[in-house]
Amino acid sequence: MVRKRITLKNATIYGENQTIHRGSITTQNGKIIDLSKDFFPDDDQTEVIELPETYHIVPGMIDVHIHGAAGADTMDATFDALQTIASVLPQEGTTSFLATTMTQEQSKIEKALENAGLFIEAGQLEGTAETLGIHLEGPFISEKRAGAQPVGAIIKPNLKLFKQWQELASGHIKLVTIAPEIEGSLEVISYLQEQNIVASIGHSDATYEEVVTGMKAGTSHVTHLYNGMRGLHHREPGVVGAALLHDELTTELIADGIHVRPELISLTYKQKGNERVVLVTDAMRAKCLGDGQYDLGGQEVTVQHETATLKDGTLAGSIIKMNTAVKNMMQFTGCSISDIIQMTSVNPAKELNVFDCKGSLAPGKDADIVVLDEDLEVVMTFCKGDLAYRRGVEA
Repeated sequence: MVRKRITLKNATIYGENQTIHRGSITTQNGKIIDLSKDFFPDDDQTEVIELPETYHIVPGMIDVHIHGAAGADTMDATFDALQTIASVLPQEGTTSFLATTMTQEQSKIEKALENAGLFIEAGQLEGTAETLGIHLEGPFISEKRAGAQPVGAIIKPNLKLFKQWQELASGHIKLVTIAPEIEGSLEVISYLQEQNIVASIGHSDATYEEVVTGMKAGTSHVTHLYNGMRGLHHREPGVVGAALLHDELTTELIADGIHVRPELISLTYKQKGNERVVLVTDAMRAKCLGDGQYDLGGQEVTVQHETATLKDGTLAGSIIKMNTAVKNMMQFTGCSISDIIQMTSVNPAKELNVFDCKGSLAPGKDADIVVLDEDLEVVMTFCKGDLAYRRGVEA
């Protein structure tokens, strides 16, 4: 079935190789077919949406670290939970994501992996964000740096077990958070690199030397930089020092101003640049729901004043939305919209090896498109050409 063409016109378009002021972008059958300064003619085959010239048209954002939203969590291990997450993310400009697990007893992890794999295999539903794969966060992590991950369920890295889990997940595990200093980790990391799966240092007490050893084995990513890891010390650079020093490591940042102070976010951006930072939300099920009591891996989480914590005060993920992280990042660092696109779209797409179809606005790529107003609020989101969100219109 041939679908109607859609043309968005008049706004500034941030294309892969050019920025077009008062341009037009046209999609059909889920793909971008044209970016132009010249408008497509108005005809019966084209729906034309005229936008204010102060608006911005940017690529859909990719969240590689998100546990849940709107009361749902990947660990719920149901289609309904993942569908809920996929349905609400376009409100914040996210058009694709990695369903992120957490440390739990093995049977629960296996159930979540199998469910997510089957969900991905079933295919993206119209008007929802696409699940690009799975982020396995734990249980191959450090007990000393567990954060909100349940310590009792942490286990040593085990390649045989990981292979079983990848089979359960129908091959859809795309990123693994692992502590490189733990016995058995280097074997797993080397295998991940061979399989083009991103190996990420996180929830780790590794020394600088242990991080370097992990990099030689194949780590290339750092999970929520500064959080759940050995910090920077002038006599022991730790995970943070290694992450800041080595260009080979791409670093996640939770830009809510709570997990990391704005000044350190600015320092990180100055050191890493726009090509080695990936904005993530690390959001849990309370996102979109407000203050209250929630569950995270069988632990009670209190959300109050935009902060999610366990009973002992440990930060337990975030409730930030991606477009809020974008505004914060621009405020904290003074970066541009083009820089933001690099950190929310280009970098994650390249890391996940999907830049051929996602991560930028170019003819032939998936029509994952976000319209932002002059205040960087989301006005419309298209997922593969389907209108997934329009401000002021109920789903």
